[in-house]
Amino acid sequence: MAEQAAAPALTVSLTAPAIRDWLETVPASGWLKPWQEAIIASETSGLRITDVLVDVGSVVTKGQTLARLSQDSVLSDLRKQAAAVVIAKAKLTKAKSNADRARQLRSSGALSDEKITEYFADEQTATASLASEEAALDSEKIKLAQTTITAADDGLITSRSGDLGAVVSTGTELFRMVRQQRVEWQAEVSARYLPRISEGLSVAINGPDGHAIAGKVRLVGPSVSTDTSRAIVYVALPSEVRPHTGLYVTGNIELRTTPALTVPETAIVFRDGISYVFTAGEDKRVRRVRVETGRRNDGEVEINSGINRSANVVTSGGAFLSDNDLVKIAKKN
Repeated sequence: MAEQAAAPALTVSLTAPAIRDWLETVPASGWLKPWQEAIIASETSGLRITDVLVDVGSVVTKGQTLARLSQDSVLSDLRKQAAAVVIAKAKLTKAKSNADRARQLRSSGALSDEKITEYFADEQTATASLASEEAALDSEKIKLAQTTITAADDGLITSRSGDLGAVVSTGTELFRMVRQQRVEWQAEVSARYLPRISEGLSVAINGPDGHAIAGKVRLVGPSVSTDTSRAIVYVALPSEVRPHTGLYVTGNIELRTTPALTVPETAIVFRDGISYVFTAGEDKRVRRVRVETGRRNDGEVEINSGINRSANVVTSGGAFLSDNDLVKIAKKN
């Protein structure tokens, strides 16, 4: 009795791989951080904070007063030093008068050489003393100016550690601010992509609110972490975009547009962690082919190796097929 012909295992649709011009991207992830952070600290010591005029979240401008320190002792020292300058000027006037008289009488012999030398020395000493006292006065004026704490640049106050009534020391941090309210993305990328990343490349960031943020590569970090083999790429955000800092986000750095051989995502079959597609020949039997996949976009996946454009790929149902199964072909897309 003649053996019956095998029945088709499944009805399948076929398609030929397509060539698409796809943007090549580098995946990245990292933290949103301030572009530059300014620390505003006390430049003097031993003074009490008398006014705190801004708080966390305040938007400030360069030169704006943020806090004030007590001025009583500084003003007292300033007046004392101003008086010392007046005294030094009087002494210089007297010494200069004596020196001028000595110059006039030098040739007459009315004054001894020793006395003339003494008058000249007194004049030089008085001149130096006045310069020293004036410098000390300038120093006191600087101390007075330092009792007013001002913003170093336009920006956003992110930290306030100066409390009303606290006595500060030199270098005591009072405020911290994001300069110009500029936030950047410090994206970590695999070191193998570094030769292809340069300043000015466009970046698509998955914003914390679900909306995409467009950025530009500002700087490629000069070092690679020995622990993770990843480098930092600094991405500048548009000035009008000001997301919260400290958030971890993902995104892609856009390199260039290149051709991609693509098939529908539904054609890919995963078995034991390996990607396969099924192709059909003229004998209506399918062959399982191992493929290497790449980029994904709009329901399609790039095939880097395994098949070419002439292949007839099963678009769906591959999970129910085995190698060399006989199938019924519905149509070829």
